[in-house]
Formats: sequence, structure tokens, C-alpha cells
Amino acid sequence: MISLCQAQDQVIPLYPYGIPNSKKVPPDYIEQTDSSGLISNVSVPTMQAYFPEKDKANGTAVIIFAGGGYFVLAPKKCVELANAFNALGVAAFVVKYRLPSDKIMKDKTIGPLQDAQTAIKIVRKRAGEWNINPLKIGMMGLSAGGHLVSTAGTQLNRVVIENNENISLRPDFMILLYPVIIYDPYIFRTRENLIGKTPSRQALNLYSTNRHVSAKTPPTYLVHAADDDVIPVKNSLSFYEAMLKAGVPGELHILQSGGHGFGISDSENKSNWFPSCLNWMQKNGLL
Repeated sequence: MISLCQAQDQVIPLYPYGIPNSKKVPPDYIEQTDSSGLISNVSVPTMQAYFPEKDKANGTAVIIFAGGGYFVLAPKKCVELANAFNALGVAAFVVKYRLPSDKIMKDKTIGPLQDAQTAIKIVRKRAGEWNINPLKIGMMGLSAGGHLVSTAGTQLNRVVIENNENISLRPDFMILLYPVIIYDPYIFRTRENLIGKTPSRQALNLYSTNRHVSAKTPPTYLVHAADDDVIPVKNSLSFYEAMLKAGVPGELHILQSGGHGFGISDSENKSNWFPSCLNWMQKNGLL
């Protein structure tokens, strides 16, 4: 066993014994981080653990997935969120997941989902070691990361990793920030990067996650800005409508303004959504 302070400094590989669904990585496919912190060409997925002080820990954990259109990862706001959750006693894990690419994957459409399922499998398997309640492990996704999380939380019977121990891959709750939900012509980049420029109607339906909400979908908190000109607010509206029809508990918060990509350090929005998210978590026994 490793102590919490040791785990805090540890970058945890998702696949220490071989990455599934992978091809030999080409020499020119090199992971890079640009001056604004955007990460591209991820071929070795990992997650960074952020643990609260031991006397504050309440057993809840959240696994956070950055946005970036399935083209890059934008982890800066995820780290801010991880630190904010730590202050409340919540453990956090920021996942550096693989981005869909025919260069490094046999099937790019399942690569990110494999990493999401593996991340929750690891956290649940090692929950005792990390002072985490295995029944209070949630997922949080921003933008394209919200699409990934909503896929993991709605397609519970679609297991794309080896899971011989039959560990539950269902998140106990979801937090979706301005998520991509509907795969339609108006959200072309995220859609094209995952399933190509000319996807079949079947593929569009499969990856429109509002179509897969059921009574088994975890309780979900959504927040979106009405003036988001990158991912229209109808995405969160459609998911919440599906939740209502399926009887899934949750909340939807529409901000009058805020655009796309906000976090908790943005002066306009930090007092608008994060406290309400915490209230929702408390209402559901997570804080």
C-alpha cells in the first residue's frame, strides 16, 4: 500500500501492462503541451491523483475529463476543479485520455471510452487503499469530456475493456459542464474527430448520448451558458429532458451568459454554478 501523500505525487498509468486497441505509435506522433497548456498526441494515458487532507476526506471521489473537441486536452480548469474538490474533502483524478486517432488506434471510436472505463475501474479497485467509498465515485466532464462521461454513464452495457473481476464501471454520479450530447451537423469537430466525416445514422444515434439515458443512468448535475456559441445549450437541455423521462434525479442550471469553457476561476461565473453543484452533491449525500 502507498500512503496518500505518496499517491498525491503519483501519475498513475491506466495500462501498465500494455495499452489495448493500440497500434505501434509513429515516430512523428509525439505528445506535446503548448504554451497555453493544451495537450495533443496522447498515446500513453494516465491520471493524476489529487487527495484531500486526511482529516478532511469524506470518501467521495470524482474523476475529471477535460474538453478539447477530441482533438486536444485542456486540463488547466480540471486541475483548478480538483483542488477545489480537495478543499471540500473530495478526492479527484484528472485523466489524460487518448484522443481518437487512426494513427495509434485500431478503432478510434472506442479509445476514449476505454480510458474512461479503465479510470473508474482503477479508482474503484483501489478505493480502500485511497480512503475512498467505492459507492461514491463520480465522473465529471467538460465539453467533449462531458460527451465522454455521458457516454460512460449511459452505455453501461457497452464494456470495451477487459473486466474479468466484474468491477462496476458505472459512475455513482455525473457532473457535466457544457457537454457535447447531440451528434449533429452543428457540432462538427467533436463528431468528426470521433466517428469521421461521413458517419452512418447508426453511429450518430450511438454517440448522441441523450438517446441512451435510462433509469440506470446516474444522478447528474448539468450546467451550460445560454450564450455558448461553441456547444449550443440544447445539448444540456436534451440530456435533462431525457433524464426527466427516465426518472433520473438531477439538476440543470442555465447561466444567462458565460460562453464556452468556463471554470470556477472565471469572475463572471465562479459564484453562479460551483456553489449550486456543491449543494446538489450535499443533497445527494456526497459531501
